[in-house]
Order: sequence, then structure tokens, then C-alpha cells
Amino acid sequence: MTSKFTIGLCQMKVVDNKDHNIQKALNMLEKGVTEGAQLLILPEMFNCPYDNNKFEDYAESVENSPTLNAMSHAASELDIHLIAGSIPEKTSQGIYNTSFVFNPAGEIIGSHHKMHLFDIDIPQKITFKESDILSAGNSVTVIETDICKIGLGICYDMRFPELSRLMALEGADILVFPGAFNLTTGPAHWETLIRCRSIDNQVFVAATSPALNKKASYHAYGHSMICDPWGEVIVQAGFEEKVLCAEVDLEVKNHVRAELPLLKNRRTDIYDVNKI
Repeated sequence: MTSKFTIGLCQMKVVDNKDHNIQKALNMLEKGVTEGAQLLILPEMFNCPYDNNKFEDYAESVENSPTLNAMSHAASELDIHLIAGSIPEKTSQGIYNTSFVFNPAGEIIGSHHKMHLFDIDIPQKITFKESDILSAGNSVTVIETDICKIGLGICYDMRFPELSRLMALEGADILVFPGAFNLTTGPAHWETLIRCRSIDNQVFVAATSPALNKKASYHAYGHSMICDPWGEVIVQAGFEEKVLCAEVDLEVKNHVRAELPLLKNRRTDIYDVNKI
């Protein structure tokens, strides 16, 4: 592992055309590499409109996936670690909202099924129920890579502090959340949640959103960002399409935990978060 490396967030505009979305993702990955990124992160549902009516049509199985094949080739050709946002994954158990992680050899070294499905109803603003189409995952995901240990969640997973704490306790250096908050939940909670998860667990947090597409049925908030273990925002995008890169230094995590030992000072004699 290395102490310092550069993360690239690919805030791409997703449209109702899979081939276009895949090519856009590839173009943004190439741009990230030219800016020095070694770990690149795509947004939630990067190959598919975030729309219950689209998930089934766009779903792919791991064994026959044009999207994952393209991402594998890109990771290998560009010599990068890649968190391929998420796609609708077709399995015999149902369709999952799944994030896949590739190493620089183009191999899938881990994946995460979204655990907390986005079922909300805010009157006169937004109603969405992922559980009408998607199945929920049941596993905490922490993946060892050559550059760092990554805790991986997807969007709504970020709202549940127990999951982030479990990933931190399993040694994650950085928590990654491909997400797609909307124009109601995004302005209210996106930055606050990212900063909270970094402060709670004294880790880096990186969250990648699609860019705002006003022609889509679901309007993503954008504002992809990286926070450091002190809760400071390192970089943040706006609504527009953008590749956002920043260097992180894992030694910051060690310094913060030494100065303010939150995890060490937990009262596990009274309470604990247990992985069942």
C-alpha cells in the first residue's frame, strides 16, 4: 500500500442509451488518468437512467455484461483501480443495484449489493421505491487493494451510520459511496452526511454522483465530493459534468486518530456495533 494517491470522481451525465453511457464513462476514465488519478470512481447506475422503469431492461448478468467487460478492459489498459459505480445486476435471485471493483489487471476483486433500498415518499416533492424492482444485499463490503482498504456502500447506504462504522472497524481507509441523491435530498443532506461519516469514523469519504440531467425523469444532485478524516471538504463539484481529482494522504487518518482517538475511546463495555 501507499500513503499518497490520487482519486478521480467521474460525475457523468447519464442518458437513456447504454452504449452512450458506457462510452462516456470510458472517456471520463481516460481524462481522470491524464490528471493523475490512480483510483477512479463512477456514479450509481452509471449505465442506466435512475428509473424503476429502466432497471430491468438495462440489467446485465456478470457472465454476459457489455458494461463490465468494457470496465475491465479500461482498468487494464489504463492501469487503474476502478470502482464501477453501480449497475442493475441480473441474478437468479433478482435484480441488484451492484457496484463492482476492478484492479489494474482488469479483474473484479469485489462487489457490493446495495443493502438499504431507497424507498421514500416526500409529499409534493419525490416518491421512489427501489424495492418494487430491486433486491437488497446483506453483506458489509470491505475490499483490500494495492493502494488502500476500501469500504464500499451505495447511495442510501450512506444514511445508516452502523454500516460505515462496521467498515471502519474492519480497517477501511476510505469509504466510497457511488450515489444519486436528488434535488430534494441532495441540498438538504448530501454534504452533511459525507462529512458526518468522515468525522464519525475518521476516514476519507468519496462520493460520486451523476451530473444533473434536466431531461431525465430523476434529477440527480451532482456535487460529487471527497472529505478528509477531519471532516473537511477537499474537493466538490457542482451540478455539471466533471472529472474531479484530488490527492489523499492516508497518514492524515493516522494523525487524526492519534490526536482525537474516537474509535479507541468507544465504550464497548456498554455498547457496540456487531456484524451479524
